[in-house]
Amino acid sequence: MVLKNSDPNNPNSHPNYPNESIRCIRMSFVDWDRVYMLNIVGKRKIFYTFSALLIGAGIFSIAFWGLHFGIDFKGGSLIEIEFARIAPDVQAVKVNLVGLNLGDAAVQPIGEKSLIIRMKDLDENAHQQVLQSLKLMGDSEEKKFDSVGPVVGEELKSRAYLAIITVLFLIVIYIAFAFRKVSRPVASWKYGVAAIIALFHDVFIPTGIFSVLGHYLGVEIDLLFVTGLLTILGFSVHDTIVVFDRIRENLRKGAGKSFEETVNVSINQTITRSINTSLTVFLALLAIYIFGGASIKYFALLLMLGVFFGTYSSIFVASSILVTWEAWRQKRIAQRLTR
Repeated sequence: MVLKNSDPNNPNSHPNYPNESIRCIRMSFVDWDRVYMLNIVGKRKIFYTFSALLIGAGIFSIAFWGLHFGIDFKGGSLIEIEFARIAPDVQAVKVNLVGLNLGDAAVQPIGEKSLIIRMKDLDENAHQQVLQSLKLMGDSEEKKFDSVGPVVGEELKSRAYLAIITVLFLIVIYIAFAFRKVSRPVASWKYGVAAIIALFHDVFIPTGIFSVLGHYLGVEIDLLFVTGLLTILGFSVHDTIVVFDRIRENLRKGAGKSFEETVNVSINQTITRSINTSLTVFLALLAIYIFGGASIKYFALLLMLGVFFGTYSSIFVASSILVTWEAWRQKRIAQRLTR
């Protein structure tokens, strides 16, 4: 049987040798990808606006409400008590502690049987007075007691700020070194600056959200929160570098007619990987948030927020900043030439 449009005497035209057909199919797939490629970079102003609104809301929250620092940073004592039966009413506990003349006490229920009590820095004698007073309200057991002096709290706060600043500085140096061979059309150090802007975006928005939670729900900023921020920085910069590395690879291959197109192609090539990786981490953190203990609940929430906004910035913000920066540079060159 001889197929139509094939020559049995010419092996190149036989269906068993479909060189031309494969080339045409490949070209069709390339065209298909271009047609259905997301124009993420072209719509960057929309994503800039969304990020600016979130950052603006965070600035408003921190400026008017501030951050609700825990005893790790401002000093004081924390007692976690578990009752054998249902914990007494919060207001009743406060009234009971007033008689000890130990200052104001913040009481927070944890589940049905437990309470967390925050007070000024207590010595051992005052600590035992509080425990005895609580036992009069029902059979109870102390689960946790932390006490931090105000001087130590300020020192921990200073070290936390220093840790975050040091990490950001080292990230800039690393990215500038890693992309040192990619100097055109964007200098290597600009990759580092773009990453830092994205990282600021990733840590500031969750911090603003926790400012709101602190104002309305009493959620505190402690050392675990700082640990979460450092974790977010590491995860976010890893996701951003994956996109930057694909941009570097495509620049060497000459993919795209312009730098903007090259960046957009690179984002589309890595977007599935970024979303799948982040979704896996997000689901694991969601399980911790739902089924984990109260002590790590808000830590898991912070990481979930960081993963979400870190993925968002690596796809929609960080690389687009490079394109905007390069477009601004080209515009300045054009203006100089017209003078």
